[in-house]
Amino acid sequence: MLQLLHLSFMQNALISSVLISILCPSIGIFLVLKRYSMVGDTLAHSSFAGVAIGLVFGFSPIITSFIFTTLCAVFIEILKTYYKQYSDLILPIVLTFSVGIAITLTSSGMAQGNIESFLFGSILTVSKGDLYTILFISIISVILLCVLYEKLVYITFDEDGAKIAQINVKFINYLLSILTGAAISVSIRIIGILVVSSMIAVPVATSMQLGKGFKKTLIFSVIFGFIDVVTGLISSYYLNCAPGGTIALTSVFVLVLVLVFKQLVTQKSS
Repeated sequence: MLQLLHLSFMQNALISSVLISILCPSIGIFLVLKRYSMVGDTLAHSSFAGVAIGLVFGFSPIITSFIFTTLCAVFIEILKTYYKQYSDLILPIVLTFSVGIAITLTSSGMAQGNIESFLFGSILTVSKGDLYTILFISIISVILLCVLYEKLVYITFDEDGAKIAQINVKFINYLLSILTGAAISVSIRIIGILVVSSMIAVPVATSMQLGKGFKKTLIFSVIFGFIDVVTGLISSYYLNCAPGGTIALTSVFVLVLVLVFKQLVTQKSS
């Protein structure tokens, strides 16, 4: 383990992983409790189009992914006003639009880079520039989460009550969608587009099994997220495979362990 810390690419990957393990579950808990977890999956596919745009036109894929995913997040909120009774239709619309752009650009042969490293994640391709971008976006996102924490909690559990309390619910929902896009865009280098939504939902699902209050559930979500990402990242190095798969498998394995432990405790107490 100590030998890994002397490798510069592993240092970049580990620092990025710590940031991801804090940001994704912190946003994910609000999405899961609002039953918006599939929004994360849709925006993950949107990030694919953002990456493709960056690779084709020679811009930073993380930046273009963040911009395009943010636009898609805003688009989802706008469509909610037109499909109030059929909100489940919104996500396939945005997903189809994003995947269409991504496939068109990547199949054109104009992409200047390895698209697979973004699809499956990579520990070798996280440069210093990527790390600084991830650090900047993560810090801004965490600051916004801290500032909006009480309002987000209020809206999550009682949106109608929040409106009566004169909280700008629509604006907060827009910001939450943008923060979700930010979390996804900073995670795709390590986790990969195909499974990045798992980092938003699975640690939260694991933490919820502990039956704690909201704050403790949030803290445990971050802890489980850290365990999932770091364990999966180190495993991918020794197994010589993409970290996206090992991180996803680790997150599900930890969830199963918690479920089994909970069942054993329940049986013992009864």
